[in-house]
Amino acid sequence: MDDKQRVKISKFLSLVLRHNPAAANVVLDEHGWASVQALLDGAAAAGRKISHDDLLDVVATSPKQRFALSDDGLRIRASQGHSVSVDLGYEPSVPPNVLYHGTYADVVDLILTDGLKKMNRHHVHLSSDVETATQVGARRGPPVILKIDASAMVDQGYAFFVSANGVWLTDHVPPNFISKI
Repeated sequence: MDDKQRVKISKFLSLVLRHNPAAANVVLDEHGWASVQALLDGAAAAGRKISHDDLLDVVATSPKQRFALSDDGLRIRASQGHSVSVDLGYEPSVPPNVLYHGTYADVVDLILTDGLKKMNRHHVHLSSDVETATQVGARRGPPVILKIDASAMVDQGYAFFVSANGVWLTDHVPPNFISKI
């Protein structure tokens, strides 16, 4: 399988496992898990044939590690980024003192005024390093990197969670904890 096919499958998995399970006629349980076989069958019925080996390849080789398989390999879920209601079961964690958020120039002034909001997702996504934030921010043009004072947020009672693929999650980042790098 080539990289173009991997990306195509990854985008379809993101759609189904994060936003629209009905696109593959699957049901997510309360923690976001779907049956691998139901996903493969539903994808085929939707005209997107994905082999079991290709699915495993996408999960294993994805640089962002967006998906996780259950220990028995029978279920799959997205690690974060859901707009559908799920409880990923992540326990509160103490973040590094500083986290980062990559974005683009058109929204920086609004973020610095209103803070980072989760919008239609369950959490705001933050990175523990500038490189990852830069990659995220570059999706829509030249990236702008924001520095988040996570230590001060924890001191003020804000909760953080870390996803299976290392993305830091929180409900909201008020503007007083944000600075532009």
